[in-house]
Amino acid sequence: MTFVRPMTEADIDAVAAIRVRGWQAAYAGIVPPAYLDAMSVEEDAARRRDFFAGSTGRVENLVTVDGDSITGWAAHGPYRGDDTTPADGELYAIYVRPGLIGTGIGRTLTDAALAASAARGFTRMRLWVLADNARARRFYEKAGFTPDGASQEEEYDGTLLTEVRYARDTR
Repeated sequence: MTFVRPMTEADIDAVAAIRVRGWQAAYAGIVPPAYLDAMSVEEDAARRRDFFAGSTGRVENLVTVDGDSITGWAAHGPYRGDDTTPADGELYAIYVRPGLIGTGIGRTLTDAALAASAARGFTRMRLWVLADNARARRFYEKAGFTPDGASQEEEYDGTLLTEVRYARDTR
């Protein structure tokens, strides 16, 4: 049975593996292969340990657990953009172990992040998604998010890619 709980320091290696493998699976054919190939679980875990050690509680990290196994990870907190209000939260990241995509883990994490954001007083959650990531866009749309018209460019290994912003009420 899958449940959601706050991430602990002991989860860092599993979360780093989910994040890196998630990137490599989700962004194949979108992000340059050299960028994806250069990703390292060990480097990601080291960065994550630094973030975790310096955490002020601003970002909340959640994991899904099935038995003894971490199956997914999400991070959320206050929106980081310029056009924000104190009522805006942001889903910074959500990843599911690639072999478990489509099993409901992502939806469970999304629902938990929305509920936790509402409990923190955020009435709207925003997120950024690569415009060419059709699978993720369908996922967010099924979860009630809609594009709000904002876009930005991000560079990956010398290639500019467009991200679009989605939003929805937290309730």
